[in-house]
Amino acid sequence: MTQVAFHFNAPDKLAYVCRLVRKATRQDARVTVTGDADTLLRLDRQLWALAPSDFVGHCLGDADEEILRASPTVLVQDPRTSPNRDVLVNLGNVLPEGFAQYARVVEVVSQADEDDRKRARERWRSYAALGYDIVRHDLVLKESAG
Repeated sequence: MTQVAFHFNAPDKLAYVCRLVRKATRQDARVTVTGDADTLLRLDRQLWALAPSDFVGHCLGDADEEILRASPTVLVQDPRTSPNRDVLVNLGNVLPEGFAQYARVVEVVSQADEDDRKRARERWRSYAALGYDIVRHDLVLKESAG
């Protein structure tokens, strides 16, 4: 069964996803990030702006099939279209279609955006209603412990 984790209290969701994706791909995971088109374009720009030592190989979902298959990270609006099935990072507002095809799902939740937090609670309830055990990672507690 798919592992579901919520990472709460991200001060900057896209910066956090950059670090998360970098860590996952360094562990040889193949990652898909899903969200709306604007969010994915902003994430694409942030990934390209990382320092050379932090480079994350990635592409948008409209890339050629060969590039999609070769990319360790794929940014798509519909996660069912991604060839990567290890980790799904959801930046969208609803449960992503086809999430159960992935080994792990990570939901990233803003620290300050109350609308984002409300939608995350709704997604949490939806996963729980489907029988998924959910792991909670509070990023504020993690920072203060580190």
